[in-house]
Formats: sequence, structure tokens, C-alpha cells
Amino acid sequence: MLKALKPERPAPYAIAAGFGESQALSPTATLRAIKSVHTLAWAFFVSCILVIPVFALRDQFGHAFVFAGIVLIEAAVLVVNRWRCPLTDVAARYTDDRRGNFDIYLPLWLASYNRVIFGWLFAGVLLLTLLLWFWR
Repeated sequence: MLKALKPERPAPYAIAAGFGESQALSPTATLRAIKSVHTLAWAFFVSCILVIPVFALRDQFGHAFVFAGIVLIEAAVLVVNRWRCPLTDVAARYTDDRRGNFDIYLPLWLASYNRVIFGWLFAGVLLLTLLLWFWR
């Protein structure tokens, strides 16, 4: 009697090598990929914060509030995850390094004070936007 062969499931960090084959990334390459994605996500959210006052000063408050909403959703994700980016936990699986920037391509000082710097910046930008909105 023939036994049905179960196809092997690729590791979660496997990439397609062509013709149905898969090739697992090394832990170092996986960490680099995670750091790259994390850095791009960080740049996106910083851009959202920085564009809010531009829209507010141009009386485009709808746009400003959309970008503020995007940042608030990210803040909610961080709160639910105990003030840690979910990508930090993923990156931690691939290294024993726990410096402030082990999971992102940022200088150590910026990665270490990221929440403080951009939290206050977002609060200031949001306050400016609300003041401009009320006074228009």
C-alpha cells in the first residue's frame, strides 16, 4: 500500500529559490531583513508626524487628521504590546544582542530615545494642528 507523502513545510523565514524549491535565510540575513523592514516602518511613521503640520499650515486639516490617526493607531499597537514594537520581538529571535538599536538601522542614541523624541514631537505637532484648526 502506498503512503501519501506529506510535503515539507518551509520554515517561516524561507524564500522561494525557484521551481518550487525553498532556501532558508541564515539568522543574520533574517535579522537584516527585519531591521530593514523595521527601519522603513519607522521612517513611514516619522514622515506621518512631520507632514501633519505641513497640512495644518495649508488649512488641509482633513489630511492632517488622517496622518494623526495613522500615528495614533501605531501608538495603540505599541501600548497593547507593552510599549515595544512587535518587530522588536521578532528580531530578538535571531540575535542575543539587546542594545537599543539591535532591531533597527538607527544610531544607538536615536533608537534609545525614539519614543521620547517622537512622542513629544507628535504631541507638539498635534497641539499646533488643533490650535490652528480652532482658530481658522
